[in-house]
Amino acid sequence: MATITSIINLKGGVGKTTMTIALAHYLAGEHGKRVLVIDLDPQTNATIALVTERRWRERDQAGQTLYQLFKDQLDGTRAFNASEAILPRVSNITGGVPGLDLLPSSIRLHRIQDKITKIADIDTFRGGPVYALREALRGVLPYYDHVLIDCPPNLGIITLNGIAISRYFLIPVVPDILSTLGVPLVLDRMADFALRAQHEIYGLGIVVSRYRPTSRLHKETVANMRRDAIPGIHPPIFATVINEALEVAEAADVEESVHSLRDKFGGGGPHKQFSGLANEYMRYVGG
Repeated sequence: MATITSIINLKGGVGKTTMTIALAHYLAGEHGKRVLVIDLDPQTNATIALVTERRWRERDQAGQTLYQLFKDQLDGTRAFNASEAILPRVSNITGGVPGLDLLPSSIRLHRIQDKITKIADIDTFRGGPVYALREALRGVLPYYDHVLIDCPPNLGIITLNGIAISRYFLIPVVPDILSTLGVPLVLDRMADFALRAQHEIYGLGIVVSRYRPTSRLHKETVANMRRDAIPGIHPPIFATVINEALEVAEAADVEESVHSLRDKFGGGGPHKQFSGLANEYMRYVGG
């Protein structure tokens, strides 16, 4: 059975997408796991970081992105086919990483988000569009060891589709005041959804990203986070810290082929940090 984790923060710019694609690469590339990345964010950043824009546009025009899934909810149709929409062996490492697949997003999701909300039961979360993704993936999830969901920076209906199939959620944060203030809200909303939807989901942890070792604010914030975390109430703070680095930003470029994880994510700190993140993630979820 697949271990399904949503990566979420209500604030943008915290390295959420970068963390999702890096973790997916290392789970597949170093641990030999079968990994599916689901891009629920209409900005499609995870999608474009894993396949070329041309390939994505071809899929979008053919109805093989998540836009079609949610459009079906509005139209009462069943045109979306998960097996056809999933792109196998994605990434620009030697023509694609074996075991690393993608269910792509679409910028057209922006057009229908509000309409989907209007037909959803947001009081009890029983049935309807909140479970569209769960129903669509019922036949493909058994083929994967891990599923990582890149969520939009909100808790709208599309995001809740990811939460509704997830066992865990992971919160990336930049160690500053604005990024960390959103964590309690995420925890509160997750608890509310779990209660009303009768769905068990657990906070796997908080991962510090875009860390600047020379910043006094960053050092103090991380120290305070670790000091104030209450076991059993707050998700654990990962020991692995992802530094801000140019190589991390450049890893989103899929147009130029590279030969290894080290080449893609940087041979120094970033490679070791993402490898450490995957190792720690595996320990938390039990393999």
